[in-house]
Amino acid sequence: MNAKNFKKGKSIFGFIIGLFFTSIFAISFGFAGGFLAVKFFNNKDIKIDKKSELPKIVDKATPEIKYLSKEEEVVKVVEKSSPAVVSIVVTKDVPLFKSYGGFPFDPFSFFGGFEDRFPDERDGEVKYEKRKIGGGTGFFVSEDGLIVTNKHVVEDEDAEYTVLLKDEKEYPVKVIARHPVFDVAVLKIITNKKEKFPVLSFGDSDNIKVGQYALAIGNSLGEFNNSVSLGIVSGLGRNLKAGDGRGNMEKLNNIIQTDAAINPGNSGGPLLNMHGDVIGINVAVASGAENVGFALPINKIKKIVEQVKEKGEISVAFLGVRYVVINKEIKEKNKLVYDYGALVSRGKTRTDLAVLPGSPADKAGIVENDIILEINGEKITQENDMRTILSNYSVGDEVTLKVLSKGKEKEIKIKLEKR
Repeated sequence: MNAKNFKKGKSIFGFIIGLFFTSIFAISFGFAGGFLAVKFFNNKDIKIDKKSELPKIVDKATPEIKYLSKEEEVVKVVEKSSPAVVSIVVTKDVPLFKSYGGFPFDPFSFFGGFEDRFPDERDGEVKYEKRKIGGGTGFFVSEDGLIVTNKHVVEDEDAEYTVLLKDEKEYPVKVIARHPVFDVAVLKIITNKKEKFPVLSFGDSDNIKVGQYALAIGNSLGEFNNSVSLGIVSGLGRNLKAGDGRGNMEKLNNIIQTDAAINPGNSGGPLLNMHGDVIGINVAVASGAENVGFALPINKIKKIVEQVKEKGEISVAFLGVRYVVINKEIKEKNKLVYDYGALVSRGKTRTDLAVLPGSPADKAGIVENDIILEINGEKITQENDMRTILSNYSVGDEVTLKVLSKGKEKEIKIKLEKR
């Protein structure tokens, strides 16, 4: 028993002694390990993950990832972009007017902020004074003061144009170029000082998606400069005819629809994505509807801006024909072979010739009643008319036309000339 008890006591004593030395070793190693850890992570901070309560090491040299709320994102885009957006003021020496109401109704209207008035011929004479007759929006595309806007905002060649910046600075501008086909114009700040203006960057309108956020900045109602509205891209590839209420109509193809609130005065302003890149230029709004607006895709505008920067003008390639785009109704009514293509035909008056003398089409032998079916293999349709197709080419380019002439198909090569 004693021997047995002694052995048992020795085992317990040995266990206690072993535990004691093990603890001392562990503590010593722990201090050493702690020292090594401090030396190794001397450029780190230790943070606690609240979910797991485990330490998380974050490198000071790597910036912390911060996720912005949607509100913060919008504010950042506005702060970044607004200084590059300008309000355009249109003034002119005009007769004293009395008002007789607004524009006639048009389903899709340009919005420039003009008024519908008639001269006041009291006392047998008309008195003139300089007045603001319209307003719009534009944005800088170069640091030296080039501005893009809509052509219909600056269409009056007898008017004077000034721009108002966000910081309330005002500058006169001159119209450098008006596009003969698209609703685009380029202006230039007039100043004797060497100044650098903030510039908006171009996005890629070919890669935008329906449902993505869209932000509009503009001179709403011609009174509230740098007004901001937020919405989404509501549709792509829209085709419509827009009018200015004075009988002028323009066909707009392959444009962007948005529900970002846009109003008269927003014409020419940018439609932005959430990176602050321009994806479109606001151009028209559906009258009598809420938040149905339209913008020209920016990819169509890039080429125009580059031309003005390089040459100081806009060069547009053309064929020199008047035409009617064929559809199923025209095909059936006239018993045609195709339900697409451009039927070369004269206008309403005797001077509206089907083929312009001396034009590329005239030189190639195209005549009235020919049907131009394709340009470089691309069919001419209602949604993709000749004007739209030719906008992808430059002056001097050679294209191949597929033409139906007197019942026979043929291919004709034509070198495009300046419009």
